[in-house]
Amino acid sequence: MTGGHTGYFRDVRIGVIGGTGLYSLDGLDVVETLAVETPWGAPSGPITIAESGRGFRIAFLARHGPAHHVLPSEVNYRANIAALKAVGVQAILAFSAVGSLREEIRPGDFVLVDQIIDRTKGVRADSFFTGTGVTAHASFGEPVSAALRALVARHAAAVPALRAGGTSVCMEGPAFSTRAESNLYRSWGADVINMTNIPEAKLAREAEITYAVVCMATDYDAWRESAEPVTVAEVMKTMKVNAGNAKALLLAALPDLERAVYCDETAALVQPEAGSMQYAFQQPPEHHAAAAGRDKLRFIFPAYFGA
Repeated sequence: MTGGHTGYFRDVRIGVIGGTGLYSLDGLDVVETLAVETPWGAPSGPITIAESGRGFRIAFLARHGPAHHVLPSEVNYRANIAALKAVGVQAILAFSAVGSLREEIRPGDFVLVDQIIDRTKGVRADSFFTGTGVTAHASFGEPVSAALRALVARHAAAVPALRAGGTSVCMEGPAFSTRAESNLYRSWGADVINMTNIPEAKLAREAEITYAVVCMATDYDAWRESAEPVTVAEVMKTMKVNAGNAKALLLAALPDLERAVYCDETAALVQPEAGSMQYAFQQPPEHHAAAAGRDKLRFIFPAYFGA
């Protein structure tokens, strides 16, 4: 699929982004695998279209690629979000491995964060509007969807521990934090730390996609001094358990998510984000008609940058 389309070429309204340790979906029937090319390049890997037993379709994308070959700072986040938007995705449930900044958030616990602190260093392309000649500002005070978080939280019984609410720090990688940095983030009130929430959440907001992320704790971050340092083997074991729990949580929440996205005529779940960029543009429409990046933007905004 190329960047020339003027609409969404599938009716796949639910997207899942898998983080470290989560590279596929179980319990769903794979319908097709798509290699989607966007104006921002290729996503991390193919998009798998799967179908639930209720007949609804879900798009899955492994953030780091099927073989985890893409570093956090090298993920083509714009292509990932644009490709999911192109197949029709209106709501994304993402999963991300994190380090814990709180004693009470233990390895294996899940956190539905509601806030994000951006500690990336400007090396990641974080807007679809960069270089297009079009200026737009997306609201980002609430970086993840409260409605989608609440929907997932209703299925907390599917996993050993699910915490509703918390703040994530997104840092540059691939090296982890120093102990001083880890303690600084704790002093800011942060709960978990990872390397991928930004710019993924920002781009989903620009693309008018409802977004929430399940943070899966693999270990304690550097702040926690212990007589027994965590080994790589222990972390890998926790990641494997987390991946199984992530799939269980997704399968438990999926019927509610399908009803909210496919069957609710009011579109209450996705309504806050749908059309949210309509008044975000700073120039009059006639300027958009002459903008150098018009064709790029039409890929994800066919309603605003139509032929």
